[in-house]
Amino acid sequence: MLILPVTVYSAEAPLSLSLSDAIRMAVEKNLDVRAELYYPAQYEADINRNRAIYDPLLNLQTSYTDSDSAISSVGQTLRLDSSISQLLWTGGTAAIDFKNGYSNVVTPASTWQTGLGVSISQPLLKNVGREATEIAINMSRYSKFASLEHFNSRLLSTVAQVRTEYYKLYSLREARDVKKVSLELAKKILSETEARVRAGVLPAMEVLNAEFGAVTREKELIDAELAVSNQVDVLRLLLQMDATVGDLKTVDLPPRDRFDATESEAIQKALNRPDIREQKRNLELYELQTRNLSQKTRPDLALTASAQLTGLDSAYQRDMNKVLAADYPVWSVGLNFSYPLGNGAAENDYRRSRLKTEQTSLQLRSLEETSTKEVKAAIRGIVTGYKQIEVADRGAKYAEERLRAFMRKNEVGLATTKDVLDVENDLATAKNNQINAVVGYANALTLYWQVTGELLEKEGIRVVEGDADKLYTSTR
Repeated sequence: MLILPVTVYSAEAPLSLSLSDAIRMAVEKNLDVRAELYYPAQYEADINRNRAIYDPLLNLQTSYTDSDSAISSVGQTLRLDSSISQLLWTGGTAAIDFKNGYSNVVTPASTWQTGLGVSISQPLLKNVGREATEIAINMSRYSKFASLEHFNSRLLSTVAQVRTEYYKLYSLREARDVKKVSLELAKKILSETEARVRAGVLPAMEVLNAEFGAVTREKELIDAELAVSNQVDVLRLLLQMDATVGDLKTVDLPPRDRFDATESEAIQKALNRPDIREQKRNLELYELQTRNLSQKTRPDLALTASAQLTGLDSAYQRDMNKVLAADYPVWSVGLNFSYPLGNGAAENDYRRSRLKTEQTSLQLRSLEETSTKEVKAAIRGIVTGYKQIEVADRGAKYAEERLRAFMRKNEVGLATTKDVLDVENDLATAKNNQINAVVGYANALTLYWQVTGELLEKEGIRVVEGDADKLYTSTR
């Protein structure tokens, strides 16, 4: 995962935060993102655990028997056996064994019996081949790949959330500034109205209208300040910023440039976004399970073969010499066949897996069709958002001209104070529409890059399998 250096700021002054720094702080520190990376790391542990099927198995066995029974041989017997077995990728098992037996009974005389041999058991129909042998390894691997894609999806949504919350803070600050200007103008109108009432030009009722307008705007400013403070906390939590960090100030402005998207290209990109890749990985996993369960419906037929060099003598040294001389070889070969009559368990396991595979395939198709719809909607949102900016700009311009006209009319007594305050409130609404249009267009772009899966690449963020592997290897 590409993490770029994040600028360190002093906690004493308000932090001026760029959008790129905010995104990288979230990628590096966000708790939900960090927690999601543990899933592929856990699957890496499963992969290595399941690879242990190829670890050789050493078996040592010893026993001593001293018998003084009327119904069995009287004397002592000693067994010293050892073997090493190894699972093969074909599904078979190979073993080397070294067996030593000593018998000291009344009849016959005491003897050493030794055997050095090899054996193999190889399935021929059921559980044969690398895919069947390594089914647990491959299932863990596919699960890891799917979890990495899920991590990509989590990262994608987090980056989109950062952009949205960042521009929301910008919009709330701009809206607060509009409220400040509106309050200052209302106070100015109140002061001028009081002066004109004292001069006898306006009736006393106009002072009440002006005071009400000023109080209303003061209340709106308090609400705007609260909204800004709450949004700062939202962004601070999202970025996991230190509690000592005070106010946050956005540095980057929302984009206003026209963005032209090609629908066909956007749809092709969307078909490769993380959630769709995750579903494809899940489909591969279920197909693997189905093939494995299909094989398990076969009869169990295994080839067994063994060869052994043996020795028998009252002295252990002569016994071993006979073994090494290969004077008494023993070998065998055979077939083992078994098949449960009816085989209902294996048949129904296969059918259930087949149904799950077909269901996942349909879900994948549904997800792909949904992504197409989302891309088309996102493109329409971009086009509409850009048009709304132009309309909102014209609306704010007309509202300013309208306010100037009403203020001139108020000066000559052709408009009341309430009329001026109403028109000024319309101007504040128009400016807020202007802010919302710009931020709405930025959010439409974010949504477009999210539904096409381009957002991470656009922000210079790349997730690799090694990120989870590092987390796995660093765990002790």
